[in-house]
Amino acid sequence: MMNILDKFRILGVLGAALILSACSAIGGEKLAAAPADASEAAAAAPDYLIGPLDQLEIFVWRAPELSTNVTVRPDGRISTPLVEDMVAAGKTPSKLANDLEGVLREYVRTPEVTVIVSNFSSTYDQQVRVLGEAAQPVALSYQAGMTVLDVMVAVGGLTEFAAGNKAVLIRGQGEDRQSYRLRLDDLLRKGNISANVPVLPGDVILIPESVL
Repeated sequence: MMNILDKFRILGVLGAALILSACSAIGGEKLAAAPADASEAAAAAPDYLIGPLDQLEIFVWRAPELSTNVTVRPDGRISTPLVEDMVAAGKTPSKLANDLEGVLREYVRTPEVTVIVSNFSSTYDQQVRVLGEAAQPVALSYQAGMTVLDVMVAVGGLTEFAAGNKAVLIRGQGEDRQSYRLRLDDLLRKGNISANVPVLPGDVILIPESVL
């Protein structure tokens, strides 16, 4: 049986392979700076879609007995007071709230429902992934308004071997893929806030090792 050290070695090899593959794909192309306009990024960001195992807070105004906290089941459905087996996965929180209101109208006059995702268990297209020379390379669930600084704080910053100003942000896939240069050294080690830029769901941040 594979022990945990073997698993970490395999993950390390896979991570390195992904970085090398991505860097090779980028090749020698000249990379633009990542867009710094937060309003444009927010407008371009797709709405968050609820997924299996997400934890939801469901609040029904003036009906506390119908308000509850639920976890989306692996089959993508939820059950709440007076509502059984409603599909939640694949819907935005506002869409799910509207659907719950539709059912509750049979029992409550003009129900007003709010759905909040309190804990995420998102798919890759709802994540921001960090590979390479971060202290703790991980995949993070995207949250509205998230920036590169938020991401780097979450992963513990750069390692001492990181070439932060050669980091690359990859956005999109296939023919729509775009690559941008990030200035992580300037942001994290020099405090240059102009190097902070918004991120979007599905972004991948590659941080190479410094070549001495």
